[in-house]
Amino acid sequence: MQRRDVRLRREYLYRKSLEAKEQALLTRKRQLKEALDSDKPIPTELRKDAHELKRDLALDDPDEHKSNVLDDEYASAGVTDPRILITTSHDPSSKLTQFLKELRLVFPNCHRMNRGGTSMKELVDVTKGEGFTDLMIVHETRGKPDGLIVSHMPNGPTAYFNLSNTILRHDIEGTVNMPEVFPHLIFENFSTPLGKRVSTVLKHLFPVCRADSTRVVSCVNREDYVSFRHHVYKKQSHNTVDLLELGPRFEMKLYQVKLGTPEQAEAENEWVLRPYMNTAKKRKVL
Repeated sequence: MQRRDVRLRREYLYRKSLEAKEQALLTRKRQLKEALDSDKPIPTELRKDAHELKRDLALDDPDEHKSNVLDDEYASAGVTDPRILITTSHDPSSKLTQFLKELRLVFPNCHRMNRGGTSMKELVDVTKGEGFTDLMIVHETRGKPDGLIVSHMPNGPTAYFNLSNTILRHDIEGTVNMPEVFPHLIFENFSTPLGKRVSTVLKHLFPVCRADSTRVVSCVNREDYVSFRHHVYKKQSHNTVDLLELGPRFEMKLYQVKLGTPEQAEAENEWVLRPYMNTAKKRKVL
């Protein structure tokens, strides 16, 4: 089993390297085409390979690169429903355990596991062996949930989030019983490539819903903080809708995306939040 995992991991990284090279070549071709179409000088870094790139442009299919996907990690999304294993850090508090139970209700096909003394490697092996598509781990500091790890199986990616302003269901006034139908998804203001990457990681935690579902999960990006909200709506008339919050609610702040699973310390970082990025007020990563 370990040899098979190593072989699959090696093949995955090789495919990723080929896709990265192809993406870089496509970017160079696009820059050259834009310069030629607008009668502007060819960029300096492209002049050495301009003749070869022109020849490749003449042979390229114009519709070949319409759908530009970095990898095929979510190739089966929409065909099979995701199965999620969710757990906590070691020795969780009662509040973290309650938060875990509420998250299990939010995500369909989600199974809760008591962590106990299970190591990270054993946890990932169980997730892969039992056929789960994703692993979610919730962390806390002094009884307050403040961390979330979302890892896609079997080869990643793994997204790390800080949590803040966490409010549980029983702290929200006027909550109603949570329906078990699959929810509609709303992702707003994820405009950068990294933002689209994060929205891909989050939206594929949910299966495809039916058109008549009255449950809605919203992830709204404001200033690189993702607000997670969970509602159900009721139509009172043809132009009136009542929106009721189900909870829980919290804010997520992305600080790392890794091309691997959580136990792989050697996995490459796709993106990491650096200290100097906090001072760049005008630059938004999502």
